[in-house]
Amino acid sequence: MNAVPNVIDAHGHLGRWHAFAIPDGSADSLVAMMDRCGVAAACVSHLLAVGPDARAGNALLLEALDAHPGRLLGYAVHNPHDPEAAPRLRDLLDAPGVIGVKLHPDVHEIALDDPAYTPAFEAAADRGRIVLAHSQHRSAWNDARHFLAVAPRHPTVPLLMGHSGFTPHGYGPAADVATSCPNLVLETCSSRMTARHLARFVAEVGADRIAFGSDAVFLDLRIGLGRVLLADLTDKDKEQILHGTMDRLLKGVTGAD
Repeated sequence: MNAVPNVIDAHGHLGRWHAFAIPDGSADSLVAMMDRCGVAAACVSHLLAVGPDARAGNALLLEALDAHPGRLLGYAVHNPHDPEAAPRLRDLLDAPGVIGVKLHPDVHEIALDDPAYTPAFEAAADRGRIVLAHSQHRSAWNDARHFLAVAPRHPTVPLLMGHSGFTPHGYGPAADVATSCPNLVLETCSSRMTARHLARFVAEVGADRIAFGSDAVFLDLRIGLGRVLLADLTDKDKEQILHGTMDRLLKGVTGAD
């Protein structure tokens, strides 16, 4: 299969992480790699915001979106420990290029279905935005059961299950949740996911419930893209995963215009 035009990466990052080797976490470097791979747009959060400083990291995200309009789309990180997080998030969701909210319950050590995240889901619903939440099998904070609990509470919010359970043991439960929750979408980035696992997802939930994600700059964008392009799937299914699903989710998101 030839390269698919208009690829949208649903899950990427900017910046650096204290426990992971990232040679270059700059927006310029990521966009240069996107150009090499034929990726039209990447939806990113800033790692500083995911980690120690959501306010400063979200500010850096806005700078990157302004520098690369249309190429980088943003997830504003919601830190439930910040008492001013809810009003700040609503302001961020009105900023150009911001298309959603990033939640990382494992970092914040608050379960995804805890009421502490309700303001983030409500803001996403009010603004017509996407929520991307980290998932990890058997985590106390964001296992598949937490997605199963929270997705039906906010049926109008597209909920991306980042990493789709993270490990092969988690892929089955992730598919089960997607089958039960029509607003939940699986996402492909994981160093442990193979083309075989991806084909299983398509067979169980359908390509229209799966979005391509690379986890750049944590992981190499080329590897994530190759996993989809080389999978034993029809061209139609590959196109759906690489851009069709995110095209649908981004419709009506004014920050993506």
